[in-house]
Amino acid sequence: MWFCTECGADSPKWAGRCPQCGAWNTMVEERVAATPSAAKGRLHRSLAPTGKPQLVSEIVTVDEPRIQMPSEELNRVLGGGLVPGSMVLVGGEPGIGKSTLVLQNILAIRSRRILYVSGEESAVQIRMRADRIGRVSDNCYIVTETSLENIFEHIKQLQPELLIVDSIQTIASDAIESAAGSVSQVRECAATLLRYAKESGVPVILIGHINKEGSIAGPKVLEHIVDAVLQFEGDRQYMYRILRAIKNRFGNTSELGIYEMCQRGLREVTNPSEMLMSQQGEDQLSGTAIGVTIEGARPFLIEAQALVSTAAYGTPQRSVTGFDSKRMNMLLAVLEKRVGFKLAQKDVFLNIAGGMKVVDPALDLAVIAAILSSNVDMAVPRGVCLTGEVGLSGEIRPVNRVEQRIREAEKLGMSTIIIPRNSLKGIDVAKLKIEVAEVAKVEEAFRRLFA
Repeated sequence: MWFCTECGADSPKWAGRCPQCGAWNTMVEERVAATPSAAKGRLHRSLAPTGKPQLVSEIVTVDEPRIQMPSEELNRVLGGGLVPGSMVLVGGEPGIGKSTLVLQNILAIRSRRILYVSGEESAVQIRMRADRIGRVSDNCYIVTETSLENIFEHIKQLQPELLIVDSIQTIASDAIESAAGSVSQVRECAATLLRYAKESGVPVILIGHINKEGSIAGPKVLEHIVDAVLQFEGDRQYMYRILRAIKNRFGNTSELGIYEMCQRGLREVTNPSEMLMSQQGEDQLSGTAIGVTIEGARPFLIEAQALVSTAAYGTPQRSVTGFDSKRMNMLLAVLEKRVGFKLAQKDVFLNIAGGMKVVDPALDLAVIAAILSSNVDMAVPRGVCLTGEVGLSGEIRPVNRVEQRIREAEKLGMSTIIIPRNSLKGIDVAKLKIEVAEVAKVEEAFRRLFA
């Protein structure tokens, strides 16, 4: 049979385009059983009826207490803790630290019986990792198993209160004859584990691989099955890791957690602003500007670095790290058309410090300030930070939660913050120790920065 890796639809023959979801070049061939086996019949037990249909107004809601994880960053991304009976998928590149993140959290839980199923590493390797991060637990059981039926035998004997499967792509069911990691195997194993989680109320954490495109490996239906999808990302050249919620049925998807990879595991970064601003010396250099951005409910200061130089090879280069390259090209066009800076024949390089990837449009003003600073070779005054979205006509557009951004800049010792005009409604400026400057156009911000 041929299966679609996007939606899981099957077809008796190959097709260039999936007949169900319309995706191109997603059909893969897999061996399937000719007749349903007895094991497959056991796995597909239907749930007993739980009652008659109810009106929404008649349903009684019960606030179940969440399971608090030892890591506050993980709790924030989960939306306040792990929900009983939920299934969470943690994905990331090989070697980024997914297993370390999960292992050091469960080893710190003392009040619950935990079963850690590993399909990739031996028990000795997991013990060595536990010794390296300095945590050994008496209530965490390790088993190396890749058979789904054997895993449920261990679950029946141990009756765990938390289940971890590392990784879901290595687990296979005897009911399906295809290899582990195939579309049908991943879909079947995930659906069976989800049924166990909902019936027993035991939360299940799955660790998953990602493909070369950066998405979770296996069928797209895997992300629809689970309750939350957490992406663990970062550059191997940097020590910082970011935990981001792509999907969360029980919380906000815009939250993120920041970790630092150390020799003894992952350390939580409680103040990311200090991490994302480089320690500048006495001499202020041109081409750097501090922007105030917000990810989820958390504001922090981040440094934008730019270098503008004459094009040495004829065709100007545009290189961007951590920022949208198309948006930077738009900002360069605004500078040339509305402000009068001739950047068409110059190389422009932009970097967001700390290896972060920022999508907040409020960083536009800091990016423009860094580019202008490098172009005129004049440093942005020390203690000045910026926040604001830049429009196509050169205007500085308002951004959300301005007061929260101002408070964060004030807390970190900034002396001046430049914000869009008409953003101070309802804010008592007299109580602020930081100077607040309002600008309406890019030209005003340029005159404010460089006199």
